[in-house]
Amino acid sequence: MSAKLIKGTEIREQILEEITAEVAEIKEKHGVVPGLVTILVGENPASISYVTLKIKTAHRVGFHEIQDSQPVDLSEEALLGLIDKYNKDDAIHGILVQLPLPKHVDEKKVLNAIDPDKDVDGFHPVNVGRLMIGGDEVKFPPCTPAGIQEMIVRAGVETKGAEVVVVGRSNIVGKPIANMMLQKGVGANSTVTIVHTGTKDLASHCQRADILIVAAGVPGLVKPEWIKPGACVIDVGVNRIGEKISEKTGKKIAILSGDVDFDAAKEIAGWITPVPGGVGPMTITMLMKNTLKSLKFKLGIA
Repeated sequence: MSAKLIKGTEIREQILEEITAEVAEIKEKHGVVPGLVTILVGENPASISYVTLKIKTAHRVGFHEIQDSQPVDLSEEALLGLIDKYNKDDAIHGILVQLPLPKHVDEKKVLNAIDPDKDVDGFHPVNVGRLMIGGDEVKFPPCTPAGIQEMIVRAGVETKGAEVVVVGRSNIVGKPIANMMLQKGVGANSTVTIVHTGTKDLASHCQRADILIVAAGVPGLVKPEWIKPGACVIDVGVNRIGEKISEKTGKKIAILSGDVDFDAAKEIAGWITPVPGGVGPMTITMLMKNTLKSLKFKLGIA
């Protein structure tokens, strides 16, 4: 029997509808809407595509959205000044600097300049610390891990006491989702193991997992025999493994693969995310949710 698909595209629609309704209610009661600014330095095609989708989504849910595009030779000092301007702007509740930045700009310095209470990406050290403490201290969990947890909860997967194995230890996905899953609360309270390239006998750890979260960036890393029957498998990997011609447009499009052998794994797992259409659509969705939360914190209604 094939696993149940956890479709990020469907969950995204549910959450965006919820956000749209809440934004309309806040606007009626308080006369304000969430404000989000996206700062883009340069013309990286992937960044432009990603930012365009963020703008479209922000408009859809009723946000006040500013797209601040800057030339590739913008100085670090000027970028820091721009961030300071938005830190002081009461109409802006979320600030996002699109990465990667040009080589002459120190990304760490830029991200640390964002007001932690407007850091809706959740990358500022203050928000990393809040996440580690957990509970009411958490303001903005990083968007991809937050999306993963939301998918697990909405799929009805039991997390309390579950064995969770996270494959990958990045600051963007692996470390934060591991920390989130071990906290007390809904969608967590699990026993968590992080495995990585230095782990001995990777397969044996994965085989113990009731919930297996794979974010290694290696196509087909997790073999079907590594998966516990009935487990929930969350595949975060989006790996470009080739190109093909689109039947709709006649243009070249990327062939994508996850970190899990999907076709084989779906016959063993109880739940599984597809690639594409799984975790990917959740990241921008949770960015919108964090921006709404930022306004609610400001209004004292969070």
